[in-house]
This record gives sequence, C-alpha cells and structure tokens, in this order.
Amino acid sequence: MTAYEEFEKKYNRPPEFMEFTPYRVCPLGAHSDHNLGKITGFAIDKGVHIACGPKMNGVVEISSLQFQKRAQWHVSSTPEEKQNDWADYLRGATIELGKRYSLRTGICAVIDGELPIGGLSSSAAVIITFLSALCRLNNIKLSAEEYIAFSKTAENRYVGVASGKLDQSCEIYSRKDHLLYMDMLDSSFELIHKPDGMKDFEIAVFFSGLERSLASSKFNMRVDEARSAAYALKAFSGMEYGKFDQTNLRDVPFEVYEEYKHRLPENWQKRAEHWFTEFRRVERGAEAFRNGDIEQFGSLVFESGRSSIVNWNTGSPELIKLYEIMTQTQGIYGGRFSGAGFKGCTMALINPEYRDQIFKKVENEYLKAFPHLEGMYSAHICHTADGVGV
Repeated sequence: MTAYEEFEKKYNRPPEFMEFTPYRVCPLGAHSDHNLGKITGFAIDKGVHIACGPKMNGVVEISSLQFQKRAQWHVSSTPEEKQNDWADYLRGATIELGKRYSLRTGICAVIDGELPIGGLSSSAAVIITFLSALCRLNNIKLSAEEYIAFSKTAENRYVGVASGKLDQSCEIYSRKDHLLYMDMLDSSFELIHKPDGMKDFEIAVFFSGLERSLASSKFNMRVDEARSAAYALKAFSGMEYGKFDQTNLRDVPFEVYEEYKHRLPENWQKRAEHWFTEFRRVERGAEAFRNGDIEQFGSLVFESGRSSIVNWNTGSPELIKLYEIMTQTQGIYGGRFSGAGFKGCTMALINPEYRDQIFKKVENEYLKAFPHLEGMYSAHICHTADGVGV
C-alpha cells in the first residue's frame, strides 16, 4: 500500500498533495562532514513520499507505513523533550521551523519510505519531506540553506545525533548523472557531470537485514573522538584552540597531524587517520570522476570502506561480510557501508552487465554466513536522480 492509498483509507478522501525527497549515497567523504571535510554524493531514484492535507486547528497528525504508532502534536506546543519514537525528527523540525516562521496550519499526513530503513539518510529525507509539506500549508518558502540548517539542527539538538550536513546537502543539491562534490568548510559545491565515454554504472544497495539508530549507536562517540584528536593536536603544536565543540580536524594542517599523531591515544589517532586520508580520497575521487575513470573512482570507494572498518571502527559482522564479498565480486567497481556503518546497508557502484551475477553471488555468500537473515536481507538497483531542488 502506498502513502496515497493509506491516506485515502484513513481520511476517506484523497490527499491534497504529495511531496517527495530522495535518499542519498555517499561514495567518498564518509565520517568527515561533521569535522568540515569534503564529501561526494548522489541522490537516488528511491526515497520518502508523504501524502498530506491541512488541519486548520494547528494539529500535526502523522503516521508512517514503516511504524505502527501514530504521532500527534500542535505546531505551537511541540513537546520540548524528545518522545523516543520515530517522529522525534519531525517534532524537532517543527520546533526549528517555528522559531523562524509563524505556524498556524497543521497537517494530517502519511509517510512511506521506498526502501528498508538504515544507511540511506532516511531520517534526513523524512525531515525534508515533512518540512516541504508543512511549509506549503503555511505559505512559507525556504531556501536550500534553510532546509539544510533546520534539518541538521533538528537531528543535533532534538534527537541528539551529532551529524553534519552531508545527508541534507546530497538530497537537495544533487542532480541526475552528476556527482556532488562539496566542501563543508564553506558549503561550496560542484556538480560534476558524468563524462561522455565513462563506462555505465548503477547503484546497488544491499540491506543486511538489520536496522539501526544513529542516536543509540557509537556514532556520537566517534565524532567526539575525532574532535578530541583535533583539540589535542592543536595543543601539542601550540596552535590556538577555543571551545571543544567548535574544534574540527579541518583546522589542523596535515603536517601538524603527521608530526604529532604518535602522541594521540590510539583511537583518536585512528579517527584522525581516517579523516585525513578520506579528505585526500575525496579530492582524488572527484578528479577521477571528472576524467571518466569509474574504475579508479570505485577503487577509492573500496579504500574508503576499508578505512571505515580499520580506522573509524564501524561495521557490524554482517556489514563487514557484505563489504568483503563486494571486494571479491566481478563487476563491482567499488563499494562501502552506506551511512554510519553500524548496521543498515552497503552500497556499490556496479557494471550493469554483471548485475544478475553480482546479485546472485552476494546473496548466496551473505546468507551462507548469516542464514537466519533470509527474508530480511534484500538487494535493490538504484540510479542517480535529482535532489529536491528548492
């Protein structure tokens, strides 16, 4: 059942309108945006749909096809503390929007995500889709920067996830057949068109069968460890440093890291090693894509995946197994965990000519290792797509 059909069933009328936000994959740049690194990304042709209509009394009444519990609050009296359910992202978004704009009209809505939850920035996609609908009902027009800022702040302050703005940026700025290449230091970005002559590729998504929550994972701890490394490196080298939460590895020259990294605790050094090597991989990857070299680009994506395991220390046994299978599968240019990398899914750039063989091999080898996940594991083909383009 679609969001449109569920809305008709629930409210005995068709929705007044629909909104859509695509999911994203990040081939290179993982675990670096929160410390002002560089990233790459594609929006994909699967995402979050919302069917909705107005509620003139200001009530937000929203349900999801992926969760049983319906959520409800008022635009002018959203609970200040999170309620620990799926709708917390939307409560946080309502609060952030209400700080800047007058909200009078509420919303009745049904949300549906096209793919299983975990690793494709579903939370950011849900927030942006919801904000789009709520703004439309209240005659508010947000800039792209406002969508990104409101979405990020809702996750950071209300939900408690120390994320950067990679997800939202990919879902808004991306364009079909282009690689988004973005610098989080100043939010500048380039859309690199897929060159004529580049070999064809598709985006495969392999779901482990396990869902995950960033807020309950070690995501925040990894971010703190990276920031701690930056703080310590500044202190060791005599650089000025201020507040901890305003310290980023981007502030630290690579030469300073190389000189003082041996003085860092092991985990801090590993987080910094991933960040600095990922920064260079992004730059090299953007150039490889610009030159139409999908093999080189994919090789860098595999390197990024390995660094995420070894240096960022993410990856459940299931995801690590998927990654290892991908590295040994003909027709896969490159792949890595998608998202935080604690559960969720992996993504791969594949040669379409090998699609059937790839899907068969990955499924057989993965379910041989984890037979209890049969029926929960799934694989999907996606293509690059336009972001919401506000």
